[in-house]
Amino acid sequence: MADKLAAKKVRKGTLVISGMSCAACSARVEKVLNRTEGVISVGVNLATNKATVEYDADLVSLEELAEQYPFVKNILEYRSLSKLISTYLEALPLLIRKETGRIHTTFNQTVTATGRLSSSDPNLQNIPVRTEEGKKIRSLFVPGEGYDSFISSDYSQVELRVLAHMSEDEGLIRAFLNKEDIHRRTAAEVMGIPFEDVTPEQRSHAKAVNFGIIYGISDFGLAQDLGIGRQEAREYMERYFARYPKVKLYFDRLLAEAAGTGYVETLFHRRRYLPELKSSNYHTRSFGQRAAMNAPIQGTAADIMKLAMVKVYRLLQAAGQDKTMILQVHDELIFDMPKEKALELKEDIRRAMEGVGRLTVPLQVEMKIGEDWYSMEKC
Repeated sequence: MADKLAAKKVRKGTLVISGMSCAACSARVEKVLNRTEGVISVGVNLATNKATVEYDADLVSLEELAEQYPFVKNILEYRSLSKLISTYLEALPLLIRKETGRIHTTFNQTVTATGRLSSSDPNLQNIPVRTEEGKKIRSLFVPGEGYDSFISSDYSQVELRVLAHMSEDEGLIRAFLNKEDIHRRTAAEVMGIPFEDVTPEQRSHAKAVNFGIIYGISDFGLAQDLGIGRQEAREYMERYFARYPKVKLYFDRLLAEAAGTGYVETLFHRRRYLPELKSSNYHTRSFGQRAAMNAPIQGTAADIMKLAMVKVYRLLQAAGQDKTMILQVHDELIFDMPKEKALELKEDIRRAMEGVGRLTVPLQVEMKIGEDWYSMEKC
Protein backbone atom coordinates (compact mmCIF):
# COMPACT_ATOMS: atom_id res chain seq x y z
CA MET A 1 0.00 0.00 0.00
CA ALA A 2 2.87 2.37 0.81
CA ASP A 3 4.37 1.75 -2.65
CA LYS A 4 1.02 2.55 -4.24
CA LEU A 5 0.86 5.80 -2.33
CA ALA A 6 4.39 6.82 -3.28
CA ALA A 7 3.58 6.29 -6.96
CA LYS A 8 0.78 8.86 -6.89
CA LYS A 9 1.83 12.03 -8.71
CA VAL A 10 0.06 14.31 -6.26
CA ARG A 11 1.87 16.28 -3.56
CA LYS A 12 0.73 18.86 -1.05
CA GLY A 13 0.43 22.21 -2.77
CA THR A 14 1.29 20.80 -6.22
CA LEU A 15 -0.87 19.12 -8.84
CA VAL A 16 0.78 17.32 -11.74
CA ILE A 17 -1.52 16.76 -14.71
CA SER A 18 -0.13 14.88 -17.68
CA GLY A 19 -1.01 15.69 -21.27
CA MET A 20 -2.02 19.32 -20.75
CA SER A 21 -0.35 22.60 -21.60
CA CYS A 22 0.88 24.59 -18.63
CA ALA A 23 -1.68 27.37 -19.18
CA ALA A 24 -4.57 24.91 -19.58
CA CYS A 25 -3.45 23.08 -16.48
CA SER A 26 -3.45 26.26 -14.41
CA ALA A 27 -6.82 27.34 -15.75
CA ARG A 28 -8.44 24.02 -14.90
CA VAL A 29 -6.94 23.87 -11.44
CA GLU A 30 -8.07 27.42 -10.71
CA LYS A 31 -11.57 26.66 -11.94
CA VAL A 32 -11.81 23.58 -9.73
CA LEU A 33 -10.28 24.96 -6.57
CA ASN A 34 -12.19 28.24 -6.71
CA ARG A 35 -15.27 26.10 -6.08
CA THR A 36 -13.80 24.74 -2.86
CA GLU A 37 -13.16 26.48 0.40
CA GLY A 38 -10.00 28.37 1.31
CA VAL A 39 -8.27 28.89 -2.06
CA ILE A 40 -5.31 31.25 -1.68
CA SER A 41 -3.59 31.35 -5.09
CA VAL A 42 -3.03 29.46 -8.32
CA GLY A 43 0.14 29.85 -10.36
CA VAL A 44 2.45 28.20 -12.89
CA ASN A 45 6.07 27.16 -12.38
CA LEU A 46 7.52 27.56 -15.91
CA ALA A 47 10.71 25.73 -15.01
CA THR A 48 8.88 22.54 -14.04
CA ASN A 49 5.68 22.95 -16.10
CA LYS A 50 3.60 22.37 -12.97
CA ALA A 51 0.59 24.18 -11.67
CA THR A 52 1.32 25.23 -8.11
CA VAL A 53 -1.62 25.79 -5.80
CA GLU A 54 -2.01 26.93 -2.23
CA TYR A 55 -5.36 25.71 -0.98
CA ASP A 56 -7.37 24.07 1.71
CA ALA A 57 -9.85 21.95 -0.25
CA ASP A 58 -12.35 20.19 2.01
CA LEU A 59 -13.28 16.55 1.40
CA VAL A 60 -16.91 17.19 0.48
CA SER A 61 -15.94 19.72 -2.20
CA LEU A 62 -13.42 17.34 -3.72
CA GLU A 63 -15.89 14.46 -3.78
CA GLU A 64 -18.37 16.64 -5.65
CA LEU A 65 -15.73 17.49 -8.26
CA ALA A 66 -14.24 14.00 -8.66
CA GLU A 67 -16.56 12.86 -11.45
CA GLN A 68 -16.01 16.00 -13.50
CA TYR A 69 -12.24 16.26 -13.05
CA PRO A 70 -10.42 12.88 -13.12
CA PHE A 71 -7.28 14.14 -11.35
CA VAL A 72 -9.37 14.96 -8.27
CA LYS A 73 -9.87 11.21 -7.83
CA ASN A 74 -6.09 10.92 -7.45
CA ILE A 75 -6.16 13.52 -4.68
CA LEU A 76 -8.94 11.65 -2.90
CA GLU A 77 -7.15 8.33 -3.24
CA TYR A 78 -3.96 9.91 -1.95
CA ARG A 79 -5.78 11.25 1.10
CA SER A 80 -7.39 7.90 1.76
CA LEU A 81 -4.19 5.86 1.43
CA SER A 82 -2.16 8.41 3.37
CA LYS A 83 -4.61 8.21 6.27
CA LEU A 84 -4.56 4.41 6.26
CA ILE A 85 -0.77 4.38 6.41
CA SER A 86 -0.35 7.02 9.11
CA THR A 87 -3.33 5.98 11.25
CA TYR A 88 -2.99 2.20 11.05
CA LEU A 89 0.05 0.72 9.28
CA GLU A 90 2.52 3.00 11.04
CA ALA A 91 0.68 3.65 14.31
CA LEU A 92 -0.77 0.28 15.34
CA PRO A 93 2.55 -1.65 15.64
CA LEU A 94 3.74 0.98 18.13
CA LEU A 95 0.72 0.23 20.35
CA ILE A 96 1.43 -3.50 20.83
CA ARG A 97 2.11 -4.24 24.49
CA LYS A 98 5.32 -6.15 25.12
CA GLU A 99 3.75 -8.06 28.02
CA THR A 100 0.98 -9.59 25.91
CA GLY A 101 1.98 -9.08 22.27
CA ARG A 102 -1.48 -7.60 21.69
CA ILE A 103 -3.14 -4.23 21.19
CA HIS A 104 -5.41 -3.17 24.07
CA THR A 105 -8.03 -0.46 23.58
CA THR A 106 -9.86 1.51 26.27
CA PHE A 107 -13.66 1.45 26.31
CA ASN A 108 -15.39 4.56 27.62
CA GLN A 109 -18.78 4.32 29.29
CA THR A 110 -19.69 8.01 29.56
CA VAL A 111 -18.19 9.76 26.53
CA THR A 112 -20.91 9.50 23.88
CA ALA A 113 -24.15 11.41 24.37
CA THR A 114 -26.22 8.45 23.19
CA GLY A 115 -24.78 6.01 25.71
CA ARG A 116 -22.86 3.84 23.26
CA LEU A 117 -19.45 2.58 24.30
CA SER A 118 -16.59 4.40 22.60
CA SER A 119 -13.07 3.10 22.00
CA SER A 120 -9.83 5.05 22.37
CA ASP A 121 -6.03 4.65 22.45
CA PRO A 122 -6.46 3.24 19.83
CA ASN A 123 -9.99 3.56 18.48
CA LEU A 124 -10.71 0.01 17.29
CA GLN A 125 -14.33 0.88 16.46
CA ASN A 126 -13.11 2.97 13.54
CA ILE A 127 -11.17 0.37 11.53
CA PRO A 128 -12.24 1.02 7.88
CA VAL A 129 -14.85 -1.15 6.17
CA ARG A 130 -15.98 0.88 3.13
CA THR A 131 -12.98 0.58 0.78
CA GLU A 132 -11.14 -2.57 -0.24
CA GLU A 133 -7.81 -1.13 0.94
CA GLY A 134 -9.40 -0.20 4.24
CA LYS A 135 -10.90 -3.63 4.72
CA LYS A 136 -7.47 -5.20 4.29
CA ILE A 137 -6.35 -3.43 7.45
CA ARG A 138 -8.67 -5.85 9.24
CA SER A 139 -6.65 -8.82 8.00
CA LEU A 140 -3.87 -7.66 10.34
CA PHE A 141 -6.05 -8.52 13.34
CA VAL A 142 -5.76 -12.23 14.14
CA PRO A 143 -6.77 -14.45 17.09
CA GLY A 144 -4.51 -14.54 20.11
CA GLU A 145 -2.19 -17.35 21.07
CA GLY A 146 -4.11 -20.55 21.75
CA TYR A 147 -7.06 -19.54 19.56
CA ASP A 148 -7.67 -20.10 15.86
CA SER A 149 -10.76 -18.06 15.04
CA PHE A 150 -12.78 -14.92 15.55
CA ILE A 151 -16.54 -15.21 15.84
CA SER A 152 -18.81 -12.18 15.64
CA SER A 153 -22.45 -11.51 16.46
CA ASP A 154 -24.00 -8.47 14.81
CA TYR A 155 -27.46 -6.99 15.39
CA SER A 156 -29.24 -6.49 12.07
CA GLN A 157 -30.87 -3.05 11.60
CA VAL A 158 -31.45 -2.70 15.33
CA GLU A 159 -32.18 1.04 15.16
CA LEU A 160 -34.89 0.59 12.52
CA ARG A 161 -36.42 -2.19 14.61
CA VAL A 162 -36.42 0.15 17.61
CA LEU A 163 -38.09 2.83 15.45
CA ALA A 164 -40.79 0.35 14.40
CA HIS A 165 -41.43 -0.51 18.05
CA MET A 166 -41.47 3.08 19.34
CA SER A 167 -43.56 4.52 16.50
CA GLU A 168 -45.93 1.54 16.41
CA ASP A 169 -46.15 2.02 12.63
CA GLU A 170 -48.00 -0.96 11.13
CA GLY A 171 -46.10 -0.81 7.83
CA LEU A 172 -42.67 -1.03 9.45
CA ILE A 173 -43.80 -3.66 11.93
CA ARG A 174 -45.32 -5.80 9.17
CA ALA A 175 -42.13 -5.66 7.09
CA PHE A 176 -40.01 -6.89 9.98
CA LEU A 177 -42.49 -9.57 11.05
CA ASN A 178 -42.51 -10.85 7.45
CA LYS A 179 -38.68 -10.83 7.45
CA GLU A 180 -38.62 -8.64 4.36
CA ASP A 181 -35.68 -6.60 3.12
CA ILE A 182 -36.70 -3.38 4.87
CA HIS A 183 -34.92 -1.08 2.40
CA ARG A 184 -36.47 -2.80 -0.61
CA ARG A 185 -39.87 -2.68 1.07
CA THR A 186 -39.46 1.04 1.80
CA ALA A 187 -38.48 1.71 -1.83
CA ALA A 188 -41.53 -0.22 -3.06
CA GLU A 189 -43.87 1.66 -0.72
CA VAL A 190 -42.46 5.12 -1.37
CA MET A 191 -42.07 4.68 -5.15
CA GLY A 192 -45.40 2.88 -5.51
CA ILE A 193 -43.92 -0.09 -7.39
CA PRO A 194 -44.01 -3.87 -6.85
CA PHE A 195 -41.51 -5.19 -4.29
CA GLU A 196 -39.79 -7.42 -6.86
CA ASP A 197 -39.32 -4.51 -9.32
CA VAL A 198 -37.17 -2.38 -6.99
CA THR A 199 -33.76 -1.65 -8.55
CA PRO A 200 -30.48 -1.58 -6.57
CA GLU A 201 -30.36 2.21 -6.94
CA GLN A 202 -33.90 2.60 -5.60
CA ARG A 203 -33.05 0.34 -2.68
CA SER A 204 -29.93 2.41 -1.99
CA HIS A 205 -31.98 5.61 -1.93
CA ALA A 206 -34.50 4.03 0.42
CA LYS A 207 -31.70 2.91 2.73
CA ALA A 208 -30.40 6.48 2.91
CA VAL A 209 -33.90 7.68 3.77
CA ASN A 210 -34.49 4.96 6.40
CA PHE A 211 -31.32 5.80 8.31
CA GLY A 212 -31.54 9.52 7.57
CA ILE A 213 -34.98 9.70 9.18
CA ILE A 214 -33.52 8.30 12.41
CA TYR A 215 -30.92 11.06 12.48
CA GLY A 216 -33.43 13.82 11.73
CA ILE A 217 -32.08 14.46 8.25
CA SER A 218 -33.41 17.48 6.34
CA ASP A 219 -34.41 17.59 2.68
CA PHE A 220 -31.16 19.46 2.04
CA GLY A 221 -29.10 16.76 3.76
CA LEU A 222 -30.89 13.99 1.89
CA ALA A 223 -30.38 15.80 -1.42
CA GLN A 224 -26.64 16.01 -0.67
CA ASP A 225 -26.44 12.32 0.27
CA LEU A 226 -28.29 11.10 -2.82
CA GLY A 227 -27.02 13.65 -5.31
CA ILE A 228 -30.53 14.81 -6.22
CA GLY A 229 -32.37 18.14 -6.14
CA ARG A 230 -33.73 19.49 -2.88
CA GLN A 231 -37.30 19.47 -4.17
CA GLU A 232 -37.00 15.82 -5.19
CA ALA A 233 -35.59 14.96 -1.76
CA ARG A 234 -38.44 16.83 -0.06
CA GLU A 235 -41.02 14.92 -2.11
CA TYR A 236 -39.29 11.61 -1.28
CA MET A 237 -39.52 12.36 2.44
CA GLU A 238 -43.15 13.41 2.13
CA ARG A 239 -43.98 10.13 0.40
CA TYR A 240 -42.08 8.24 3.11
CA PHE A 241 -44.13 9.82 5.89
CA ALA A 242 -47.32 9.28 3.88
CA ARG A 243 -46.57 5.54 3.70
CA TYR A 244 -45.36 5.35 7.32
CA PRO A 245 -47.61 7.97 8.97
CA LYS A 246 -47.04 6.87 12.57
CA VAL A 247 -43.32 7.54 12.21
CA LYS A 248 -44.10 11.22 11.56
CA LEU A 249 -46.61 11.30 14.42
CA TYR A 250 -44.04 9.71 16.74
CA PHE A 251 -41.37 12.31 15.95
CA ASP A 252 -43.86 15.19 16.25
CA ARG A 253 -44.99 13.92 19.65
CA LEU A 254 -41.38 13.35 20.73
CA LEU A 255 -40.36 16.92 19.87
CA ALA A 256 -43.41 18.39 21.60
CA GLU A 257 -42.75 16.43 24.79
CA ALA A 258 -39.03 17.24 24.74
CA ALA A 259 -39.78 20.95 24.33
CA GLY A 260 -41.85 20.78 27.52
CA THR A 261 -39.69 18.52 29.69
CA GLY A 262 -36.25 19.39 28.33
CA TYR A 263 -35.25 15.76 27.88
CA VAL A 264 -35.95 12.53 25.97
CA GLU A 265 -35.79 8.92 27.17
CA THR A 266 -34.72 5.57 25.82
CA LEU A 267 -37.02 2.55 26.02
CA PHE A 268 -35.24 1.69 29.29
CA HIS A 269 -35.90 5.22 30.69
CA ARG A 270 -32.35 6.54 30.42
CA ARG A 271 -32.60 10.29 29.89
CA ARG A 272 -30.74 12.75 27.71
CA TYR A 273 -31.26 16.39 28.65
CA LEU A 274 -31.35 18.85 25.75
CA PRO A 275 -31.02 22.51 26.79
CA GLU A 276 -30.35 23.29 23.10
CA LEU A 277 -34.10 23.01 22.48
CA LYS A 278 -34.65 26.32 24.29
CA SER A 279 -31.84 28.17 22.50
CA SER A 280 -32.66 31.38 20.62
CA ASN A 281 -30.04 30.42 18.03
CA TYR A 282 -31.67 28.62 15.09
CA HIS A 283 -28.73 26.27 14.40
CA THR A 284 -28.34 25.32 18.06
CA ARG A 285 -32.08 24.71 18.39
CA SER A 286 -32.10 22.63 15.18
CA PHE A 287 -29.28 20.49 16.57
CA GLY A 288 -31.34 19.92 19.72
CA GLN A 289 -34.32 18.83 17.64
CA ARG A 290 -32.24 16.35 15.65
CA ALA A 291 -30.75 15.01 18.87
CA ALA A 292 -34.22 14.67 20.38
CA MET A 293 -35.34 12.57 17.41
CA ASN A 294 -32.23 10.39 17.42
CA ALA A 295 -31.33 9.90 21.08
CA PRO A 296 -34.24 7.62 22.10
CA ILE A 297 -33.59 5.32 19.12
CA GLN A 298 -29.80 5.20 19.15
CA GLY A 299 -29.81 5.26 22.93
CA THR A 300 -32.15 2.28 23.10
CA ALA A 301 -29.90 0.41 20.66
CA ALA A 302 -26.98 1.20 22.98
CA ASP A 303 -28.92 -0.06 26.00
CA ILE A 304 -29.80 -3.27 24.16
CA MET A 305 -26.15 -3.87 23.28
CA LYS A 306 -24.95 -3.34 26.86
CA LEU A 307 -27.62 -5.68 28.22
CA ALA A 308 -26.62 -8.22 25.58
CA MET A 309 -22.97 -7.98 26.62
CA VAL A 310 -23.88 -8.78 30.23
CA LYS A 311 -26.11 -11.67 29.15
CA VAL A 312 -23.52 -13.14 26.78
CA TYR A 313 -20.73 -12.75 29.33
CA ARG A 314 -22.67 -14.86 31.82
CA LEU A 315 -23.22 -17.46 29.12
CA LEU A 316 -19.50 -17.54 28.29
CA GLN A 317 -18.60 -17.66 31.96
CA ALA A 318 -20.72 -20.77 32.42
CA ALA A 319 -18.98 -22.33 29.38
CA GLY A 320 -15.48 -21.54 30.69
CA GLN A 321 -14.93 -18.90 27.98
CA ASP A 322 -15.28 -15.74 30.08
CA LYS A 323 -12.15 -14.08 28.60
CA THR A 324 -13.13 -14.47 24.97
CA MET A 325 -15.29 -11.33 24.39
CA ILE A 326 -12.59 -8.97 23.12
CA LEU A 327 -14.27 -6.16 21.17
CA GLN A 328 -17.54 -4.28 20.77
CA VAL A 329 -18.04 -2.29 17.56
CA HIS A 330 -21.37 -0.44 17.50
CA ASP A 331 -23.94 -3.25 17.03
CA GLU A 332 -21.39 -6.08 16.89
CA LEU A 333 -19.53 -8.23 19.41
CA ILE A 334 -16.30 -10.05 18.53
CA PHE A 335 -14.98 -13.12 20.34
CA ASP A 336 -11.59 -14.83 20.30
CA MET A 337 -11.88 -18.61 20.78
CA PRO A 338 -11.11 -22.04 19.34
CA LYS A 339 -13.18 -22.75 16.22
CA GLU A 340 -14.70 -25.89 17.71
CA LYS A 341 -15.89 -23.96 20.75
CA ALA A 342 -17.11 -21.06 18.59
CA LEU A 343 -19.31 -23.34 16.51
CA GLU A 344 -20.60 -24.98 19.68
CA LEU A 345 -21.59 -21.66 21.30
CA LYS A 346 -22.73 -19.59 18.32
CA GLU A 347 -26.44 -20.44 18.58
CA ASP A 348 -26.43 -19.82 22.34
CA ILE A 349 -24.86 -16.38 21.72
CA ARG A 350 -27.43 -15.62 19.02
CA ARG A 351 -30.36 -16.59 21.24
CA ALA A 352 -29.01 -14.60 24.17
CA MET A 353 -28.67 -11.42 22.10
CA GLU A 354 -32.01 -11.81 20.34
CA GLY A 355 -33.69 -12.30 23.72
CA VAL A 356 -32.73 -8.87 25.08
CA GLY A 357 -35.63 -6.48 25.53
CA ARG A 358 -39.23 -6.98 24.45
CA LEU A 359 -39.86 -5.25 21.16
CA THR A 360 -42.91 -5.48 18.93
CA VAL A 361 -40.59 -6.79 16.21
CA PRO A 362 -37.96 -9.51 16.70
CA LEU A 363 -34.29 -8.64 17.10
CA GLN A 364 -32.10 -10.44 14.58
CA VAL A 365 -28.42 -11.36 14.99
CA GLU A 366 -26.05 -12.43 12.22
CA MET A 367 -23.15 -14.72 13.16
CA LYS A 368 -19.81 -14.82 11.33
CA ILE A 369 -16.56 -16.72 11.80
CA GLY A 370 -13.07 -16.38 10.33
CA GLU A 371 -9.32 -16.82 10.79
CA ASP A 372 -8.86 -13.04 10.88
CA TRP A 373 -11.08 -9.96 11.08
CA TYR A 374 -11.11 -9.53 7.29
CA SER A 375 -12.13 -13.03 6.26
CA MET A 376 -15.26 -13.36 8.41
CA GLU A 377 -18.06 -15.40 6.78
CA LYS A 378 -21.59 -16.26 7.85
CA CYS A 379 -21.90 -19.37 9.97
